[in-house]
Amino acid sequence: MPTVLIVDDEARIRAGMMALLRARGYATLEAAEGREGLARARKENPAVILLDLRMPGMDGMETLRELRSLDQAPPVIVVTGYGEIDDAVQAMKQGAYDFLTKPPETERLFASIERAVEKGEMERRLRRLDSSLETTLEWMLGRGAAMKKVIDQVRQVAPSDLSVIIQGETGSGKSLVAQAIHAASPRADRPLVPVDMGTMADTLVESQLFGHEKGAFTGADRSRPGRLQEAMGGTLFIDELQNMTETVQRKMLLAVEKREIYPLGSGRARKIDVRILSATNLDLRRQVETAKFREDLFFRLGEFIIDVPPLRQRQDEIPELALKFIEESARQFCRSASGLEPEAAERLQHYSWPGNVRELKNAMKKAILVSSNGIVRAKDLDIPESEMTDGSEPVRTLAEDGVGSRGSLSEMRDQAVRDLETSMICEALNKAGGNKTRAAFALKVDYSTLLRKIKEYGIRCRVQSET
Repeated sequence: MPTVLIVDDEARIRAGMMALLRARGYATLEAAEGREGLARARKENPAVILLDLRMPGMDGMETLRELRSLDQAPPVIVVTGYGEIDDAVQAMKQGAYDFLTKPPETERLFASIERAVEKGEMERRLRRLDSSLETTLEWMLGRGAAMKKVIDQVRQVAPSDLSVIIQGETGSGKSLVAQAIHAASPRADRPLVPVDMGTMADTLVESQLFGHEKGAFTGADRSRPGRLQEAMGGTLFIDELQNMTETVQRKMLLAVEKREIYPLGSGRARKIDVRILSATNLDLRRQVETAKFREDLFFRLGEFIIDVPPLRQRQDEIPELALKFIEESARQFCRSASGLEPEAAERLQHYSWPGNVRELKNAMKKAILVSSNGIVRAKDLDIPESEMTDGSEPVRTLAEDGVGSRGSLSEMRDQAVRDLETSMICEALNKAGGNKTRAAFALKVDYSTLLRKIKEYGIRCRVQSET
């Protein structure tokens, strides 16, 4: 049971309250004056403090101010006489949780203590989450100034129920940010259900999100709940949001606005209670401006927007992240890890990392496999020379620059192949009215290959609807 510290200069009152509290199962501590009470609070860390205002030496108001300045200040319930109500109100303004008049009515006393214990536990939980959140995100993504801003934003938005859009390049850590928001939210004890718009066939998206009834379509041999129902009370994480079709966008808007869904094949609405987090590797504001994404849905899903910076803008964090991934990979491969050679660290900082944190992690896996004595050296790094820079400014990739004078013949050939395949895919998608399954059939490739090419090339062709 929680511990209650009673600070009162009257031994009779302390003894009476201690007997009462112990009978109810509470552990108790006592102090006869303010300084003793402050010392015991620092040493014993009680759950709640009952504080008399009128005491010799350090009085109750001064003791309250000192208690409130502690790093983990427990809730303080002021106990005062009938003629000291004004002082009790002033104590409340200075941070006291509650006040009771002497002698306190028994059930009123217990009710106040129970609420104070709950409040104190919630504050401690939030402090632990706050500390854990920062430590976890720093460990996952880095601790430089750019990520400090992201961590601050996560801390601000997590306790709320606002919907969040997380924007950033592929591999920059958007899903980790979503996990951190959910873990620090009031919904943390409920499920975090992911759904990837980039890997599902268009024909399956509606069923996956909203569920379906038996017989709703060919092969629907039984009713199934959708992801929105699976996330009931928790969080739905929509990855690759930019791939959501117009039809699904319209249905999602209705679901968000009305807090209800209609499974395929059902005319009966299902109520939902879900927080929605989304991730995209595009700037959805521009997608809205070009009519590729519904403005009303964007404002519904993007009540708060977090931009995750690419790794090339966080060069000072790269060596520390690399060391972390070296240690992880060494444990995975049952090998020793001794560190990162300075020349290798410098080389890592002068690479553009188009694949961001994910690419760095994979690079360290390869490096630890070929390294000797667990030390990653420059020669162990498989980094293209064409993408190295002197560190004065971030290198631009071929996708950003196009084929330029610094590209080798092989790079020019690769880019030409990419351009040709991009053109063919866009043409097939247009002919198929945006249906990826039909486009894959026309291109004579399997569906997963088409999705991989669309992701790899960042294809965002404007698809004209069939008439």
